[in-house]
Amino acid sequence: MNFTLRKAAAAILAASFVGIYANAAEPPAPAKKHAAAKKPATPTVEEQIEALRKEFQGQIDGLKGDLAAKDTQLQQAKQAAADAQAAAQKAEADATAQQQATTDNAAAVNALQGTVTDLKANAVSIAATISDENQAIKKAISSPDALHYKGITISPAGSFIEAATVWRSAATGGDINTPFTGIPLEHADNAKLSEFFGSGRQSRLALKAVGKLDKVTLTGYYELDWLGTGITSNNNQSNSYVMRQRQLWAEAAFNSGFTLSAGQMWSLATETTKGTSNGTEILPGTIDPQYTAGFVWTRQYGFRVSQKLGKGLWLAASAENAETLNPAGTIALSTGTTILLGSGGTGGGLYNSTANYSFNYAPDFVFKVVAEPGWGHWEVFGIQRTFRDRIYATGVSPRNDTEIGAGIGGSMRGMLFAKKLTVGVKGLWGQGMGRYGDSTIADVTIKPNGMIEPLHGFSALSTVELNPTPRLSVYMNYGGDYINRLILSTTANVGYGNPLANMSGCNTEVAAGTTYSNSGTGFGNGSNPANCGGNNKDVQEASFGYWYNFYNGPKGRFRQGIQYSHFVRNLWSGAGGTTNPGGGAQGTDDIIETSLRYYLP
Repeated sequence: MNFTLRKAAAAILAASFVGIYANAAEPPAPAKKHAAAKKPATPTVEEQIEALRKEFQGQIDGLKGDLAAKDTQLQQAKQAAADAQAAAQKAEADATAQQQATTDNAAAVNALQGTVTDLKANAVSIAATISDENQAIKKAISSPDALHYKGITISPAGSFIEAATVWRSAATGGDINTPFTGIPLEHADNAKLSEFFGSGRQSRLALKAVGKLDKVTLTGYYELDWLGTGITSNNNQSNSYVMRQRQLWAEAAFNSGFTLSAGQMWSLATETTKGTSNGTEILPGTIDPQYTAGFVWTRQYGFRVSQKLGKGLWLAASAENAETLNPAGTIALSTGTTILLGSGGTGGGLYNSTANYSFNYAPDFVFKVVAEPGWGHWEVFGIQRTFRDRIYATGVSPRNDTEIGAGIGGSMRGMLFAKKLTVGVKGLWGQGMGRYGDSTIADVTIKPNGMIEPLHGFSALSTVELNPTPRLSVYMNYGGDYINRLILSTTANVGYGNPLANMSGCNTEVAAGTTYSNSGTGFGNGSNPANCGGNNKDVQEASFGYWYNFYNGPKGRFRQGIQYSHFVRNLWSGAGGTTNPGGGAQGTDDIIETSLRYYLP
């Protein structure tokens, strides 16, 4: 800017000098003479130059002042621009901050709205929970599902009251419980009469107590009914002493999968629904408390250990109360030979004096493996039994004879068609296993020298269950118990299923004037005609029935059922003579049972 002003001032000064020199070169025009006027004095060139210099100097000073003012204004403008830029940057930063604040506020508002929504939902949930808890507390006080005592839960689940009836086409003289080996042969006097009984004795009372600790769950269970009879109570199958203790056991189940239980319980040989746990036994859905032929079970004292090995795999073992069924078959001991197998109970020992108790060498041992691979429940088990007697023979020192019985069994049960259909099979085969078959036909026979001989046999059962609706359950069973023929001496025909047994009266009803038991008062002689002494070969049963729940809810369960069963009992053939050429005998019975039950919730 200063350089431009200097150039302008130099140009003006140069133009002035040119004008001065032009005026100096051109002579002035002659002056007109005036007579009266005085001619003014003409300034000199130096004076004119000085005047011009002063004039230009003033202009230059003015220009300098203007330039200085312009510089000042320019600096002010730059400062204003800088201030404006700073203000703009600040405004932009403020705007950005404001935008961020707005965004943050929006996020905070959204978060707050979400929190408020969650709080509302939580408040509703808490209110619902409190309401449910209040209702649960009211329910627990007014109608508890279980009783609580010092941290223990006590429940009567499993208890029921029953009104049952039974009609049999051939009389057995039995209550609702059917004696399978007592099915009358077709020409027995009892077979000519039917029978009807009503009973409430199967009504059941159960009590279960559960206490949970950090690492173990303790359980105690007691179950009873009124189906025992004092004069026949024994240890054969269910240890049914009156008041009949069905089950009475304690269990400790550890979180590690190890379980220990002891008391009177279902045998480990009995099929279960889950692992090897007590209380999960799979029982036929029958009304008959003797269940169905072919069902493998006992209910007796046991000491059991079980370990879960992994997902769907268990291993268990038990030591269970032993008892040998009375020796069966044709027993003809050698001359001078006697045996001691057991005795009747003694009052001081609290056993029934009319029942026979074997002198057991050891308990029965049962081992089981259970697998649940994803479909079905699979079991394989083994039973080891010990039979013992003491032999007295002429000329020989008394000695004890100990024999081993063993059996192997298995079962499978699975569901099909969306759990509407269940199929199952179960079986046991071995020596001396008669006690574990539902019919309890026979365990052993005796050789002529007094030694025990376990009998071969098997039990098998097939089951189909339909559950078309939650209220209705339909079941069909077919099974049987079988004992093999065993001839121990071809000369004396000793053993089980003696082919020379007198079977001549099997096809003949008693003659007129026959004296019946009880001193001729008219009570029958039983299920076998006279002179029909063969041994039981098998008992078979086909049963069909249903259960219908009229009500199943918080107030308990009210259900009704009807069952039809057809029994066939066969004897081993013997010497029939002309009246029974085949030498065999068979008994059949058709049974209809009804039940009306109320279960406690």
